[in-house]
Amino acid sequence: MSERHPVTSATGSDVRVRFCPSPTGLPHVGLVRTALFNWATARHTGGTFVFRIEDTDAARDSEQSYGQIVEALTWLGLDWDEGIDVGGPDGPYRQSQRGEIYRDVIERLTASGHLYESYLTAEEIEARNRAEGRAVQQGYGNWERDLTDAEKAAYRAEGRQPALRLRVPDEDLSFDDLVRGPITFPAGSFPDFVLVRPGGLPLYTLVNPVDDALMRITHVLRGEDLLPSTPRQIALYHALIDIGVAEWIPRFGHLPLVLGEGTKKLSKRDPESNLFLHRERGFIPEGLLNYLALLGWSLAPDQDVFSREQMAAAFDAGQVNPNPAHFDLRKAESINGDHIRLLDPADLAARMVPYLQLADVLPEHPSEEQLALLAELTPLVQERMQLLGQAPGLLGSFFTTADGLVYEDEALASLKGDTAGVLAAADEALTGVGDWSTESVQQALQDALVERMGLKPRLAFGPVRVATSGRRVSPPLFESLALLGREETLARIRRLAATLA
Repeated sequence: MSERHPVTSATGSDVRVRFCPSPTGLPHVGLVRTALFNWATARHTGGTFVFRIEDTDAARDSEQSYGQIVEALTWLGLDWDEGIDVGGPDGPYRQSQRGEIYRDVIERLTASGHLYESYLTAEEIEARNRAEGRAVQQGYGNWERDLTDAEKAAYRAEGRQPALRLRVPDEDLSFDDLVRGPITFPAGSFPDFVLVRPGGLPLYTLVNPVDDALMRITHVLRGEDLLPSTPRQIALYHALIDIGVAEWIPRFGHLPLVLGEGTKKLSKRDPESNLFLHRERGFIPEGLLNYLALLGWSLAPDQDVFSREQMAAAFDAGQVNPNPAHFDLRKAESINGDHIRLLDPADLAARMVPYLQLADVLPEHPSEEQLALLAELTPLVQERMQLLGQAPGLLGSFFTTADGLVYEDEALASLKGDTAGVLAAADEALTGVGDWSTESVQQALQDALVERMGLKPRLAFGPVRVATSGRRVSPPLFESLALLGREETLARIRRLAATLA
């Protein structure tokens, strides 16, 4: 860029980034990934993270969506320094409340000649292109840059109201993308474009850069799908610098697309894109943020699991991979499981409680005895869980009785061989256990089923597992039986035996 239109050279604590979603639906993972990378940039540099809302589309915006976006960032721990609910020197932080600011900038851009009145309709533009032998897709031909007062008056006499177009500089527009490197849009790549609709309503193409300029945003990290609009923003920045609204052009970085299956962009309608659906299934913030960070960035070639703080310490937008990133739900769940295993058991137990309550495993107000049992059970399932939503299935059998235990169809179908004989032998062996402990239970079953009956462990212990948990997969068997106690364990074994008889 020229000295007249400099690009910011901000580093360190002078860095200012922003997250500015439109409240038009549920927060999706691509949106959150953008927030995460901006947050990490601010935390890495010691700069400022600004959170504002772009809510000028009354037909699509909703307060419900606005609240959900705030909830999402709060749940994920992506705190912001200025903006919504926090305040700051550049408020208000909702576009719908900044109308006077935009009107003032529009007046200044018009007075300086950067904006001009345009009256031609879409049909007239198409007709003129055909008449001049231009391709229709070339769009507007900058025909009204120098309308006379008489021509304007004639249009107004017809009842027309003008749109306002930006006079695009007749020069190449180049920038050094933080992710993709140098990019140039040659002069004439696009025509003068509308910034203000007839009637005076400013478009997103105006208000977004104006807010960035007035909030002194130095680095704009956003999705790759917005790359085609970047030269228009730079053209507007030239004008904003000329009238003293902006001091510089920010650095732009366009983040890779997040793809679903195949090569299709992950849509808002895809279940994998729904942030709250992931939370309902039992993702924890630490695990989900870690995985979203991997959609275009990595801490190290051999380290997929890292904390939010480790990411902030190392993040550099220049290291983001420009290639599209695929959302792999299986890997996301695996990463989440790794973070579950890093939790303190008491912390994990507390996080499981809402999921257990939702499934009616625990009541609204669990007793001290129930919470104490959960604390004992947590280390048994911590190594086996990938999602908090698995807690009811893994732990539900411990909070019921033999009469209330439900056998899963899959578990019953897994029973092979002499199940009745195995259950009878297990009943006899466990009845004779003196000191009821994990070790004594394991020894008794091992002697009776593996040594004396000659069964392989899977066939030996499978029926006991199904009898006591109702499931084919459960927490470690012998530890589970020790916690269930002698009477409850024997009651469950006898109930399955009677059920199969």
